[in-house]
Amino acid sequence: MTIIVAVIQKPPALLDRAQTIARVVESIDEAAGAGASLLVFPEAYVPGYPTWIWRLRPGGDGALTGEIHARLRANAVDVARGDLQPVQDAAAKRRATIVLGINELDGEFSGTTLFNTVVVIGPDGALLNRHRKLMPTNPERMVWGMGDASGLKVVDTPAGRLGALICWESYMPLARYALYAQNIDIYVAPTWDSGETWLATMRHIAKEAGCWVIGTATAMQGSDLPVDFPERNKLYKPDEWINDGDAVVVKPMGAIAAGPLHREKGILYAEIDAEAARRSRRSIDVCGLYSRPDIFSFAVDRKPHPPVVFSD
Repeated sequence: MTIIVAVIQKPPALLDRAQTIARVVESIDEAAGAGASLLVFPEAYVPGYPTWIWRLRPGGDGALTGEIHARLRANAVDVARGDLQPVQDAAAKRRATIVLGINELDGEFSGTTLFNTVVVIGPDGALLNRHRKLMPTNPERMVWGMGDASGLKVVDTPAGRLGALICWESYMPLARYALYAQNIDIYVAPTWDSGETWLATMRHIAKEAGCWVIGTATAMQGSDLPVDFPERNKLYKPDEWINDGDAVVVKPMGAIAAGPLHREKGILYAEIDAEAARRSRRSIDVCGLYSRPDIFSFAVDRKPHPPVVFSD
Protein backbone atom coordinates (compact mmCIF):
# COMPACT_ATOMS: atom_id res chain seq x y z
CA MET A 1 0.00 0.00 0.00
CA THR A 2 1.43 3.36 -1.01
CA ILE A 3 1.45 6.15 1.57
CA ILE A 4 2.77 9.71 1.57
CA VAL A 5 5.64 10.59 3.90
CA ALA A 6 6.35 14.18 4.94
CA VAL A 7 9.88 15.07 6.05
CA ILE A 8 9.85 18.31 8.04
CA GLN A 9 12.98 20.44 8.27
CA LYS A 10 11.58 23.76 9.44
CA PRO A 11 13.45 25.50 12.29
CA PRO A 12 12.19 24.98 15.86
CA ALA A 13 11.71 27.77 18.37
CA LEU A 14 15.12 27.09 19.87
CA LEU A 15 15.11 26.62 23.66
CA ASP A 16 11.33 27.06 23.86
CA ARG A 17 9.48 23.77 24.38
CA ALA A 18 5.94 25.13 24.25
CA GLN A 19 6.45 27.16 21.11
CA THR A 20 8.32 24.37 19.34
CA ILE A 21 5.60 21.83 20.16
CA ALA A 22 3.10 24.33 18.75
CA ARG A 23 5.15 24.37 15.55
CA VAL A 24 5.16 20.57 15.51
CA VAL A 25 1.38 20.54 15.72
CA GLU A 26 1.14 23.15 12.94
CA SER A 27 3.39 21.02 10.72
CA ILE A 28 1.28 17.94 11.46
CA ASP A 29 -1.83 19.80 10.37
CA GLU A 30 -0.10 21.11 7.23
CA ALA A 31 1.41 17.77 6.17
CA ALA A 32 -1.67 15.71 7.00
CA GLY A 33 -3.74 18.21 5.07
CA ALA A 34 -1.51 17.48 2.07
CA GLY A 35 -2.27 13.76 2.42
CA ALA A 36 0.77 12.59 4.43
CA SER A 37 0.26 9.87 7.04
CA LEU A 38 3.91 9.41 8.12
CA LEU A 39 5.69 12.54 9.40
CA VAL A 40 9.38 12.72 10.28
CA PHE A 41 11.02 15.53 12.28
CA PRO A 42 14.78 16.12 12.81
CA GLU A 43 17.09 15.16 15.64
CA ALA A 44 16.49 16.86 19.01
CA TYR A 45 13.81 19.02 17.40
CA VAL A 46 12.12 19.87 20.70
CA PRO A 47 13.35 22.36 21.78
CA GLY A 48 16.18 22.27 19.22
CA TYR A 49 19.59 20.75 18.61
CA PRO A 50 22.36 22.29 20.79
CA THR A 51 24.27 23.72 17.85
CA TRP A 52 26.28 26.03 20.15
CA ILE A 53 28.40 23.13 21.41
CA TRP A 54 30.34 23.12 18.13
CA ARG A 55 31.38 26.77 18.59
CA LEU A 56 32.06 27.07 22.29
CA ARG A 57 35.10 25.57 24.01
CA PRO A 58 34.21 22.65 26.29
CA GLY A 59 35.21 23.82 29.75
CA GLY A 60 36.55 27.10 28.38
CA ASP A 61 33.22 28.92 28.16
CA GLY A 62 31.76 27.44 31.31
CA ALA A 63 29.54 30.33 32.38
CA LEU A 64 28.00 30.76 28.93
CA THR A 65 27.50 27.04 28.26
CA GLY A 66 26.07 26.63 31.76
CA GLU A 67 23.52 29.37 31.16
CA ILE A 68 22.43 27.94 27.79
CA HIS A 69 22.33 24.37 29.13
CA ALA A 70 20.09 25.48 32.01
CA ARG A 71 17.63 26.90 29.48
CA LEU A 72 17.80 23.68 27.46
CA ARG A 73 17.11 21.58 30.57
CA ALA A 74 14.21 23.81 31.60
CA ASN A 75 12.64 23.33 28.15
CA ALA A 76 13.45 19.63 27.68
CA VAL A 77 10.68 17.05 27.31
CA ASP A 78 9.62 14.94 30.29
CA VAL A 79 7.62 12.11 28.72
CA ALA A 80 6.15 10.94 32.03
CA ARG A 81 4.98 14.48 32.81
CA GLY A 82 2.92 14.48 29.62
CA ASP A 83 4.89 17.08 27.68
CA LEU A 84 4.22 15.22 24.41
CA GLN A 85 0.45 15.10 24.89
CA PRO A 86 -0.28 17.90 22.36
CA VAL A 87 1.70 15.99 19.73
CA GLN A 88 -0.03 12.72 20.61
CA ASP A 89 -3.42 14.43 20.39
CA ALA A 90 -2.53 15.90 16.98
CA ALA A 91 -1.38 12.49 15.74
CA ALA A 92 -4.67 10.91 16.82
CA LYS A 93 -6.73 13.75 15.34
CA ARG A 94 -4.95 13.45 11.99
CA ARG A 95 -4.51 9.65 12.10
CA ALA A 96 -0.80 10.15 11.42
CA THR A 97 2.35 8.33 12.55
CA ILE A 98 4.93 10.77 13.95
CA VAL A 99 8.70 10.30 14.33
CA LEU A 100 10.05 13.13 16.48
CA GLY A 101 13.47 13.95 17.93
CA ILE A 102 13.47 15.44 21.44
CA ASN A 103 15.79 16.52 24.21
CA GLU A 104 14.42 14.22 26.92
CA LEU A 105 14.71 15.03 30.61
CA ASP A 106 15.24 12.11 32.98
CA GLY A 107 12.41 13.01 35.32
CA GLU A 108 12.35 9.59 36.98
CA PHE A 109 15.78 9.35 38.57
CA SER A 110 18.24 12.26 38.50
CA GLY A 111 15.81 14.94 37.39
CA THR A 112 18.69 16.59 35.55
CA THR A 113 20.31 14.35 32.93
CA LEU A 114 19.20 14.87 29.34
CA PHE A 115 19.00 12.27 26.58
CA ASN A 116 18.93 12.67 22.82
CA THR A 117 15.76 10.72 22.11
CA VAL A 118 13.56 9.82 19.17
CA VAL A 119 9.95 8.83 19.76
CA VAL A 120 7.50 7.09 17.46
CA ILE A 121 3.85 8.03 18.00
CA GLY A 122 1.13 5.94 16.37
CA PRO A 123 -2.00 7.19 14.57
CA ASP A 124 -4.03 6.59 17.71
CA GLY A 125 -1.71 8.87 19.71
CA ALA A 126 0.01 6.02 21.56
CA LEU A 127 3.76 6.13 22.19
CA LEU A 128 5.03 3.15 20.17
CA ASN A 129 8.73 3.47 20.96
CA ARG A 130 11.29 5.68 22.71
CA HIS A 131 14.93 5.30 21.71
CA ARG A 132 17.74 7.16 23.46
CA LYS A 133 20.90 7.80 21.46
CA LEU A 134 23.43 5.15 22.40
CA MET A 135 26.55 7.30 22.00
CA PRO A 136 26.47 11.10 21.80
CA THR A 137 29.10 12.42 19.37
CA ASN A 138 32.13 14.41 20.53
CA PRO A 139 30.95 17.60 22.39
CA GLU A 140 27.43 16.20 22.54
CA ARG A 141 28.68 14.19 25.53
CA MET A 142 28.66 17.42 27.54
CA VAL A 143 24.92 17.67 26.87
CA TRP A 144 23.42 14.17 26.76
CA GLY A 145 23.79 10.94 28.65
CA MET A 146 24.18 7.57 26.91
CA GLY A 147 21.05 5.56 26.28
CA ASP A 148 20.51 1.82 26.63
CA ALA A 149 19.13 -0.54 23.98
CA SER A 150 15.62 -0.81 25.40
CA GLY A 151 14.37 1.30 22.48
CA LEU A 152 16.43 -0.42 19.80
CA LYS A 153 13.24 -1.73 18.24
CA VAL A 154 11.32 -1.86 15.00
CA VAL A 155 7.59 -1.26 15.46
CA ASP A 156 4.51 -1.84 13.35
CA THR A 157 2.91 1.24 11.82
CA PRO A 158 0.34 1.66 9.03
CA ALA A 159 3.24 2.70 6.77
CA GLY A 160 5.20 -0.50 7.50
CA ARG A 161 7.66 -1.76 10.08
CA LEU A 162 9.65 1.27 11.21
CA GLY A 163 12.86 1.75 13.17
CA ALA A 164 15.04 4.79 13.88
CA LEU A 165 18.65 5.56 14.68
CA ILE A 166 19.82 9.07 15.51
CA CYS A 167 22.48 10.83 13.43
CA TRP A 168 25.88 9.11 13.74
CA GLU A 169 24.30 5.99 15.20
CA SER A 170 23.98 5.24 11.49
CA TYR A 171 27.76 4.78 11.53
CA MET A 172 27.43 2.04 14.17
CA PRO A 173 27.21 -1.16 12.07
CA LEU A 174 25.92 -3.34 14.90
CA ALA A 175 23.18 -0.87 15.83
CA ARG A 176 22.09 -0.85 12.20
CA TYR A 177 22.15 -4.64 12.08
CA ALA A 178 20.00 -4.82 15.22
CA LEU A 179 17.29 -2.96 13.31
CA TYR A 180 17.80 -4.88 10.08
CA ALA A 181 17.20 -8.12 11.97
CA GLN A 182 13.67 -7.02 12.91
CA ASN A 183 12.11 -7.14 9.44
CA ILE A 184 12.46 -3.40 8.85
CA ASP A 185 10.65 -1.62 6.02
CA ILE A 186 11.44 2.01 6.88
CA TYR A 187 14.69 3.23 8.47
CA VAL A 188 14.42 6.78 9.85
CA ALA A 189 17.56 8.81 10.55
CA PRO A 190 16.79 12.12 12.28
CA THR A 191 20.10 13.96 12.26
CA TRP A 192 22.12 17.16 12.49
CA ASP A 193 24.37 16.01 9.64
CA SER A 194 23.98 17.00 6.00
CA GLY A 195 25.97 17.14 2.78
CA GLU A 196 27.23 14.62 0.25
CA THR A 197 28.86 12.20 2.70
CA TRP A 198 25.68 11.95 4.75
CA LEU A 199 23.55 11.47 1.64
CA ALA A 200 25.92 8.70 0.54
CA THR A 201 25.40 7.05 3.94
CA MET A 202 21.63 7.17 3.53
CA ARG A 203 21.92 5.54 0.11
CA HIS A 204 24.34 2.90 1.40
CA ILE A 205 21.94 1.93 4.20
CA ALA A 206 19.04 1.65 1.76
CA LYS A 207 21.15 -0.74 -0.33
CA GLU A 208 22.53 -2.66 2.64
CA ALA A 209 19.21 -3.06 4.45
CA GLY A 210 16.92 -3.25 1.44
CA CYS A 211 14.52 -0.75 2.96
CA TRP A 212 13.28 2.81 2.63
CA VAL A 213 15.55 5.37 4.32
CA ILE A 214 14.38 8.78 5.48
CA GLY A 215 16.84 11.37 6.75
CA THR A 216 16.49 14.99 7.77
CA ALA A 217 18.34 17.68 9.65
CA THR A 218 17.03 21.12 10.62
CA ALA A 219 17.40 23.78 7.95
CA MET A 220 18.43 26.78 10.02
CA GLN A 221 20.07 30.17 9.67
CA GLY A 222 21.52 32.46 12.30
CA SER A 223 18.41 34.63 12.04
CA ASP A 224 16.30 31.67 13.23
CA LEU A 225 17.83 31.83 16.71
CA PRO A 226 15.73 33.71 19.30
CA VAL A 227 16.78 37.30 19.90
CA ASP A 228 17.45 36.56 23.56
CA PHE A 229 19.83 33.67 22.82
CA PRO A 230 22.99 34.35 24.88
CA GLU A 231 25.81 35.86 22.78
CA ARG A 232 23.67 35.34 19.67
CA ASN A 233 25.36 37.98 17.51
CA LYS A 234 28.83 36.95 18.59
CA LEU A 235 28.31 33.25 17.77
CA TYR A 236 26.22 33.49 14.59
CA LYS A 237 25.74 35.76 11.61
CA PRO A 238 22.08 36.34 10.70
CA ASP A 239 22.39 35.20 7.07
CA GLU A 240 24.67 32.19 7.61
CA TRP A 241 23.31 28.69 7.20
CA ILE A 242 23.99 26.85 10.44
CA ASN A 243 22.57 23.68 8.86
CA ASP A 244 21.63 23.00 5.23
CA GLY A 245 18.91 20.46 6.06
CA ASP A 246 19.18 18.06 3.08
CA ALA A 247 16.02 16.08 3.83
CA VAL A 248 15.97 12.98 1.64
CA VAL A 249 13.90 9.87 0.97
CA VAL A 250 15.80 6.91 -0.51
CA LYS A 251 14.26 3.87 -2.15
CA PRO A 252 15.22 0.32 -1.19
CA MET A 253 18.52 -0.50 -2.98
CA GLY A 254 19.70 3.12 -2.94
CA ALA A 255 18.03 5.30 -5.58
CA ILE A 256 16.83 8.71 -4.35
CA ALA A 257 13.04 9.05 -4.37
CA ALA A 258 12.86 12.69 -3.22
CA GLY A 259 15.27 15.44 -2.21
CA PRO A 260 17.65 16.44 -0.96
CA LEU A 261 15.79 19.52 0.20
CA HIS A 262 18.80 21.84 0.42
CA ARG A 263 18.63 25.11 2.37
CA GLU A 264 14.85 25.16 2.29
CA LYS A 265 12.79 25.58 5.46
CA GLY A 266 9.90 23.43 4.41
CA ILE A 267 8.49 19.95 3.98
CA LEU A 268 9.66 17.23 1.58
CA TYR A 269 6.98 14.81 0.37
CA ALA A 270 7.37 11.36 -1.18
CA GLU A 271 5.32 8.24 -1.85
CA ILE A 272 6.59 5.02 -0.28
CA ASP A 273 5.40 1.41 -0.29
CA ALA A 274 6.60 -1.10 2.31
CA GLU A 275 6.21 -3.96 -0.16
CA ALA A 276 9.04 -2.50 -2.24
CA ALA A 277 11.41 -3.09 0.69
CA ARG A 278 10.37 -6.72 1.07
CA ARG A 279 10.78 -7.37 -2.63
CA SER A 280 14.22 -5.74 -2.75
CA ARG A 281 15.70 -8.24 -0.27
CA ARG A 282 15.23 -11.11 -2.70
CA SER A 283 18.79 -10.64 -3.97
CA ILE A 284 20.54 -9.55 -0.77
CA ASP A 285 19.16 -9.97 2.74
CA VAL A 286 21.91 -9.22 5.25
CA CYS A 287 19.94 -10.76 8.13
CA GLY A 288 18.69 -13.68 6.08
CA LEU A 289 20.40 -15.43 3.21
CA TYR A 290 23.55 -13.29 3.63
CA SER A 291 23.80 -13.58 7.42
CA ARG A 292 25.91 -16.76 7.92
CA PRO A 293 25.01 -17.34 11.60
CA ASP A 294 27.20 -20.44 11.52
CA ILE A 295 30.19 -18.06 11.36
CA PHE A 296 29.03 -14.88 13.06
CA SER A 297 27.11 -14.36 16.30
CA PHE A 298 25.55 -11.19 17.66
CA ALA A 299 23.46 -10.52 20.76
CA VAL A 300 21.67 -7.36 21.89
CA ASP A 301 20.79 -6.63 25.53
CA ARG A 302 17.51 -4.74 25.32
CA LYS A 303 16.78 -4.76 29.05
CA PRO A 304 16.43 -1.26 30.55
CA HIS A 305 19.40 -0.28 32.70
CA PRO A 306 18.10 2.15 35.36
CA PRO A 307 20.75 3.83 37.56
CA VAL A 308 19.15 2.42 40.71
CA VAL A 309 16.65 -0.24 41.72
CA PHE A 310 14.69 0.33 44.92
CA SER A 311 13.35 -2.57 46.98
CA ASP A 312 10.72 -1.52 49.54
